[in-house]
Amino acid sequence: MIKNSIYNCNVIQLSKIHNRAGNITIVEGNLNVPFPIKRIYYLYDIPSNEFRGGHAHKVLHQLIVAVGGSFDILLDDGLNKKIIRLNRPDYGLLVLPGIWRELCEFSSGSVCLVLASEVYDADDYIRDYETFIDYTK
Repeated sequence: MIKNSIYNCNVIQLSKIHNRAGNITIVEGNLNVPFPIKRIYYLYDIPSNEFRGGHAHKVLHQLIVAVGGSFDILLDDGLNKKIIRLNRPDYGLLVLPGIWRELCEFSSGSVCLVLASEVYDADDYIRDYETFIDYTK
């Protein structure tokens, strides 16, 4: 297992093509996203006081984008923690395997888009924080 750090999880700028009729951002797996995209899902209608996430993945890579509104993402590698605020649809946070994540502080009407490197696999999740800490050692 390669140990990833929160410092390897970076916000990346996505393409933004401006037009008088509006903007477009294009996302392509293995090009401006550093992995093949095998699953896409989005979170919405989340009350501002709720949390999402609360897990880590063993293999899965994710790019998380605030396509509407804003929210915070707490990243934790077992030693260090940092919070990233996402609030622009042309920026995404790359989250690597072995990183615990919690999403919170959702603004009204926010939409969280997640691009994932793998299809859903329940065995890839680490859902208990103490198990995650053991996993990182």
